[in-house]
Amino acid sequence: MNINKIHIFLKLVIIIIKNINSFYELKKIKKRILGKSSYLYINIKKIKFLKKDKKIIFGKLINRSINIIKKNIFLKEKYIKNKFIKKNKKKIFFDVSLQGKKSLKGSIHPISSSISKIENFFYNIGFNIITGYEIEDKYHNFTALNIPKHHPSRNLQDTFWINKNILLRTQTSNVQIHIMKNKNLPIKIISIGKVYRNDNDIKHTPMFHQIEGLIINKKINFSNLKWIIKNFLKNFFNSDISIRFRSSYFPFTVPSAEVDIKEKNGKWLEILGCGMVHPNVLKNMKIDYKKYIGCAFGIGIERLTMLKYGILDLRYFFENNLSFLNKFK
Repeated sequence: MNINKIHIFLKLVIIIIKNINSFYELKKIKKRILGKSSYLYINIKKIKFLKKDKKIIFGKLINRSINIIKKNIFLKEKYIKNKFIKKNKKKIFFDVSLQGKKSLKGSIHPISSSISKIENFFYNIGFNIITGYEIEDKYHNFTALNIPKHHPSRNLQDTFWINKNILLRTQTSNVQIHIMKNKNLPIKIISIGKVYRNDNDIKHTPMFHQIEGLIINKKINFSNLKWIIKNFLKNFFNSDISIRFRSSYFPFTVPSAEVDIKEKNGKWLEILGCGMVHPNVLKNMKIDYKKYIGCAFGIGIERLTMLKYGILDLRYFFENNLSFLNKFK
């Protein structure tokens, strides 16, 4: 190990750095000068074989040389950067030393898009849009809606119970009860929000979105309900689709019906339930059922959206997969 050789090496390195004009060249030289196989680091390994007094001398010399080289590289980087900025001052400024960034464009989630379309339709035909509680008691979620105590929807297998009385709502129908209790008649509302059921597969998720519609007035009949549903579905799917009403059963409506649409393969698919509000529900709210009549309908927003866009697995909506979401830009 020779002191003069280290001084000569340092002088040569400084001259080389001064003559560099690009970041690429500087990066290349930096690796050769300060890398693990460089002249200085090879000498560092030899220090342990020297005597104590020489260890101190050469250790200080090599550390000082490394610091001088690093300082010169830093100053050269700054010089090249400023030179580039000065040369391109009339152009849009950007920091050439930063890592490049890719601009990603977002899009409206298909569920949010469907909710917006649904709200616009019902708002334009005179419905008020109401939100409600997602944590509810069993009276508003079940009892007031004429759902009997033995009904399977009350079981732990179907419902997320917080305690014996409080649960995560299983339907947005609970909003109807809160509105009817106010007795501000007539009523014409829709409520849209999250509901929760203990189920999970390609057609069911523990949380999904539902829209519930309710009309209470003196002159309401099943024909009014059919007109609303037919026009809503045609508006949502932007086509004159085939629709049929089938007799069904729901505890809170009588008569009740399920609505099917015909798919491209000719098969019928159930998409929503509806009916005339059961007199017991009106009685529970102390509304004169001989004077006022009601109709109601409930729709799963995910199901409608899957049909509209041809989505096969309900879980895609909740996985935050960009390759899936980017299809809806």
